[in-house]
Amino acid sequence: MNINVPVQIGHVHIKLEDEERLHVLHPKSIIAYQGAPQNREDRFMDLAGMYRKKKWIRSLLSGPAEFIIGLPRGCSLETVEIDAKSDLLFDFRHVIFFSDGMKLKSVVQKLKNAWITKEFVRMRFTGPGRLGIITAGDMKSIQLQHDRPLYVETGALVAYPANASIQLSVYGNKLASQHMNVQWEIRGSGPVLIQTGSRDVELEEQLQNGGFIKRVLREVLPFGGIYIK
Repeated sequence: MNINVPVQIGHVHIKLEDEERLHVLHPKSIIAYQGAPQNREDRFMDLAGMYRKKKWIRSLLSGPAEFIIGLPRGCSLETVEIDAKSDLLFDFRHVIFFSDGMKLKSVVQKLKNAWITKEFVRMRFTGPGRLGIITAGDMKSIQLQHDRPLYVETGALVAYPANASIQLSVYGNKLASQHMNVQWEIRGSGPVLIQTGSRDVELEEQLQNGGFIKRVLREVLPFGGIYIK
């Protein structure tokens, strides 16, 4: 399977060779297809998949074929190689495709974790095969350490090892812990995958609208919103 990911122009070009098959969980993201019409077979998801992805249909595409998947603005896609012993638990919402023949298993989260994340299960994939992971910003892999906890904002966590110790937490002094989003505190071994897109709304507003003085001038000066950019 040949995947070309030109993130800067917002799409992914996938080429399947003979006998290669790929499950696409967001069929409407396929904006162009070149191959035999019968090489695309849409199927209904099972009930668990419908709930987790909020989708009814998934597509099974067979080679030889080529197709283009459009990506949402600000998002990127990376492929992750999964072997037969992988124990990574994925947020299913980030999975856009996976190789045919891979096995999927639902792992129920603890109630307190599910309450915060609004996600009651995570998915464990076993290979060999490849996953297509879509994230806000880029995806980063961080290695866990037993003697030093990793803190990750809850909305940024894409996948973590099943054997990791994980709990909800904050960190820093009193002022820091009172003014941060809830974090996952993770300990163990193996990789953790996170999405790096910024969640700081105030930072985005500052970058888009300028600094504090400019914002004040826009408000107090006549026609400030027109002349001060």
